[in-house]
Amino acid sequence: MTTRRAAKPTARERLLTAADDLFYREGVRTVGIDRVIEQAGVAKASLYNAFSGKEALVCAYLEGRHAQSAARITRHVERGESPRDRLLAVFEAQSEQFADPGYRGCAFVRASAEAHPGDQVEQAAEAYRAWIRGLFTDLAREAGVSDPAVLAHQLHLLYDGGGVSAGMDRDPSAATVARAAAAALLDAALAGTAPTGADSNGSSADRS
Repeated sequence: MTTRRAAKPTARERLLTAADDLFYREGVRTVGIDRVIEQAGVAKASLYNAFSGKEALVCAYLEGRHAQSAARITRHVERGESPRDRLLAVFEAQSEQFADPGYRGCAFVRASAEAHPGDQVEQAAEAYRAWIRGLFTDLAREAGVSDPAVLAHQLHLLYDGGGVSAGMDRDPSAATVARAAAAALLDAALAGTAPTGADSNGSSADRS
């Protein structure tokens, strides 16, 4: 009986693995391309064969993070037995992420803080944020709230805040707190109530 050997990672895969580690731990601008090449153990030409340059590598790193996050969140959402469970499952997916000892905050927030306005890195971060907001909107609509976009905006703020707290305060329980706040917002939306002094866009308004 023959045993198949595992396929050796390609140069592109090795570069992405190294980039994922270094960019997330140390920052996309701080880490030079030579460090990535050295950790990947590939020739410099391999990087330019696989990517057009560092910015393309950073974008590929963020696309990989997007895919990983989407898969994790979707897995949790699909386990939900009710629309309410599915919406709150997004925060349960965060709890899984925050429990990782290597968690240092949202990769997209970190990368966009170092991006130049309008560059490909900023666009990749915006694409991820649009996906999250769209997911919250769809789940809020499925749950039956009257204005899914408003609730999605509120939940997205909670999601962001949980990520910042878990990363900066080293507090994995931030996801539990965010989930409880999300549940309260969802229940209020289903009951047709809204926070005092908030207009349809979630901001203060004079209703006199």
